[in-house]
Order: sequence, then C-alpha cells, then structure tokens
Amino acid sequence: MVRATVNDVVVAESSDTAFVEGNHYFPPESIKVVLSISDTTYTCPYKGHASYYNADIAGKTVKDIAWVYPDPTSKVEIKGRYAFDKAQVQVA
Repeated sequence: MVRATVNDVVVAESSDTAFVEGNHYFPPESIKVVLSISDTTYTCPYKGHASYYNADIAGKTVKDIAWVYPDPTSKVEIKGRYAFDKAQVQVA
C-alpha cells in the first residue's frame, strides 16, 4: 500500500499505483481530499500535457499539490492518474 500524506493527513492511498520516473501515480478513486484545478500547466516531452491541482487540507490551500496527464503521449500507464509534489507531500 502506498500512501501520500501532508502533515499526517492522508491525501491518497492505493496498492495500485503506477511508478514512473520516480513518482507514484495514484488512481482517481484513491484520492482522499478535494482537488481543484490550478492555472499551472506543464508539457513533458515524454508524457505530454499535464494539468495541476490544488487541495484544501486542514483549512489551508496547498497549491499545485498534484498533477495528472489526461491524455499522455507515451505508452506509460498513467492516464488520469495523480502524482504528488514531493516538496509538499510525503509518499511512502
């Protein structure tokens, strides 16, 4: 079981993550907090366009906590899965 936490608050938990380039990508049903779309975007030359998300955790907005590739260009199995910013989230 892989768990993503912020200050002991579980934000995602799953035994079905995809591990790609050092990040665990969690399926949408494993997300335990409400995510809201951010204005931040990123385009990876390997995976394509990513959308970022904010989360409200314990009354505080955590900006750009997660990202998702809605339609990755590579064959990696991360479509629609969420990865978390390691500077803000502990994943183990």
